[in-house]
Amino acid sequence: MTTLGEIMTRELTTVGSQATLKEVATLMREQDIGNVLVMEGDTLRGIITDRDIVVRAVANGHDYGTPANDYATGGVFTMDAGTDVREAAQAMAERQLRRLPVTEGGKVVGIVSLGDLAIRTDTNADQQALEGISQPDRE
Repeated sequence: MTTLGEIMTRELTTVGSQATLKEVATLMREQDIGNVLVMEGDTLRGIITDRDIVVRAVANGHDYGTPANDYATGGVFTMDAGTDVREAAQAMAERQLRRLPVTEGGKVVGIVSLGDLAIRTDTNADQQALEGISQPDRE
């Protein structure tokens, strides 16, 4: 059994809840990443992606000085580092998630992406997750 803790990226990029869209976009460019975790101390408040910035903020003419927290997705689903990657892939598919923050003892310690499932496992977990994400929203 391969666990999330074995494949997760431990180097997290985080900002405080008052960081601006410009600050977040600059971090994304500098680190060549597509998401940043919005934290308040050790507490995860949200996740903001490059798509959130472009589609939800810039496309609507919003100012770069706006707090990123205003565009971050709150109530972020997380899973424990000891979770089997197949179980995580199923959860990602069901929730249509491309990124999954990983916790230990309730604190965020890493993040797993679809790419991590594809590159760092010898299972078909990435395909399982991608199939769920690729499905149209079910309402």
